Amino acid sequence: MTEVTTPRQALLEVKGLRTAFPGEDGPVVLVDRVSLSVHAGETLAVVGESGSGKTMTFLSVLGLVPRPGRVVAGEVRFGGVDLVQLAPAELRAIRGAGVAMVFQDPLTALNPVFTIGDQLVEVIRAHRPLRAAAARKLAIETLERVHIPDPSRRVDDFPHQLSGGMRQRVLIAMAIALGPKVLVADEPTTALDVTVQAQILELLAELRAELGMGMVLITHDLGLVAKHAERVAVMYAGRVVETCRVEDGFADARHPYTRSLLGSIPRLDGPPGEALPAIEGMPPNLAALPPGCPFEPRCFLGRGRETCRASRPGLAATDREGHASACHHWSELAEDAA
Repeated sequence: MTEVTTPRQALLEVKGLRTAFPGEDGPVVLVDRVSLSVHAGETLAVVGESGSGKTMTFLSVLGLVPRPGRVVAGEVRFGGVDLVQLAPAELRAIRGAGVAMVFQDPLTALNPVFTIGDQLVEVIRAHRPLRAAAARKLAIETLERVHIPDPSRRVDDFPHQLSGGMRQRVLIAMAIALGPKVLVADEPTTALDVTVQAQILELLAELRAELGMGMVLITHDLGLVAKHAERVAVMYAGRVVETCRVEDGFADARHPYTRSLLGSIPRLDGPPGEALPAIEGMPPNLAALPPGCPFEPRCFLGRGRETCRASRPGLAATDREGHASACHHWSELAEDAA
């Protein structure tokens, strides 16, 4: 499968990753031959509807796929090592210290019966041979880094004593405490108000620049992509269907699904009361995918076309440098844009 990357060495490289769960009629593939890369100092946005495989891809990367699911094929290269082949203890040593993840719900991700300081110290001491006092000092310094006010006092607070935005900052502190090279942020602004969303995203950008991390931003909000990411990967039905540099062509997509997603964004300059365009139909049942393109039944370009019904297109280079699309008819979109 083709994956478009920049020439410099990737911090994290995913090749042909495939994750499956047992089903009544055989394995159900939730992540299907996904290939991605993340470079130092950049943000890769991964977008798509709910159920498209975004979060499951990176749970697979980190060895956190819930049982009975498992990674059945592919490679995850980090520091020259294939994480898929590591024993659980070896993977735990890398998880957090090398590749860290900020989970989606800050309320359920924190243990309500322990202080945030206790939880931070536990993360730190799991990877570094520090005494409790030294680990607590590092925990306070990390809370200060993510702009928690009065961190030496708030370190002894319980999660319920913090606002949603502050809990999200604590999760970010837990993720960066060990100085990871790659940070995965899974819907980091979910359930936060607009002002707090902006603060969290500015904080992530600040930390990325300060620490030189590569970052993955998993989101369904395409507005965040244009402002906060350099590259984007669009996922549908467990596969990457389009990749490109944001500045070179995200708004001029070469896949009908991406075009449809962009078309559903509300416009401030649109007529008052105008109904929002919607993608027809529902995402496919991953346990019973059609033989052709899974987006064909919903596609404004390929619906009913024999080529789209007969075979599933792979990710391939388009007419733009650094741009790839999994569509039989991407050239028609290019002609339309021209």
